[in-house]
Amino acid sequence: MSERGSPPAERQGYVSTPVAEFFDVTKWYGPIIGVNDVSLELQPGITGLLGPNGAGKTTLIKLLTGQLRPTIGKVLVRGATAFSAAAKRHIGYCPEVDVFYEEMSGRKFVRTMARLHGMSQADAREQTERALHEVGMSERADRTLRGYSKGMRQRIRLAQALVHQPDLLVVDEPLNGVDPVGRRELMGLFRMLADHGTAVLLSSHILEEMDDLVERIIFMGRGRVLAVGSVAEIRDMFADLPLQVRLVCAAARELASELIRWTQVQGLELTGPEELALRIIRADSFFRQLAALVAERGFDIARLETTDVTAEATFGYVMSAAAEF
Repeated sequence: MSERGSPPAERQGYVSTPVAEFFDVTKWYGPIIGVNDVSLELQPGITGLLGPNGAGKTTLIKLLTGQLRPTIGKVLVRGATAFSAAAKRHIGYCPEVDVFYEEMSGRKFVRTMARLHGMSQADAREQTERALHEVGMSERADRTLRGYSKGMRQRIRLAQALVHQPDLLVVDEPLNGVDPVGRRELMGLFRMLADHGTAVLLSSHILEEMDDLVERIIFMGRGRVLAVGSVAEIRDMFADLPLQVRLVCAAARELASELIRWTQVQGLELTGPEELALRIIRADSFFRQLAALVAERGFDIARLETTDVTAEATFGYVMSAAAEF
């Protein structure tokens, strides 16, 4: 990967300014609402955009990238209206579906995109080679696009989105069609971009990969932003919703006879000679009480882990809570 210089001040512990902002944004499609009263900020770093089909993710992305205008409210990118050319200079967009000039090579396509950004021929060549290197396509960029695999096409889409070194990179289904090695490489690329001050927004259904990649998550449902924060922060917002716990103890049956009486334990199953699966609420209270019991009775707990503090499980909790509104 190429060097992008030292991380800016906001990535070194200083307060950062938002790269993009939504202010009370609503978008209607005739009588159908796409997004409803959305207010949020995108900071440097990696943010995951999650939600089921029809949640409003695509509308939010189109508003952010200036493909749609809001019916109510405003969207700003670096202080400029997202629909404006001034804002779009700061945005790199990698859509899920591509429509290439199939007879072009990958290198020529990215270079053409650089020229459309207003670069000179020399700058376009230089920035094209940098972007191709970053996405791991330098050695394969002279093949025609029609002969590319799905994963290679995804890399070229990313290269064109990065060729002008945007402040905001928006990627729809970033790892779709990419092999496991390629996924690791692209995840490394996203982390590198974030470390150097880029705001990266990843819209994905591959929820388990978000846990290891994103710093923040935006959960959407029914056109609304249901929750924003880290997985742990969002999980804390729903502390009274059940948490799954796996516990390994030599005296599992004896321990189970104690735990089954606790008000925090809503379900308990002996899943092996020394293993318990628990369904609990009020996790902080449960773990404090468990620590006291272990200290008092000397239970030898070999392993204790939560099995659903993941983006996918948290998404389930958020959607369950949203259904009550």
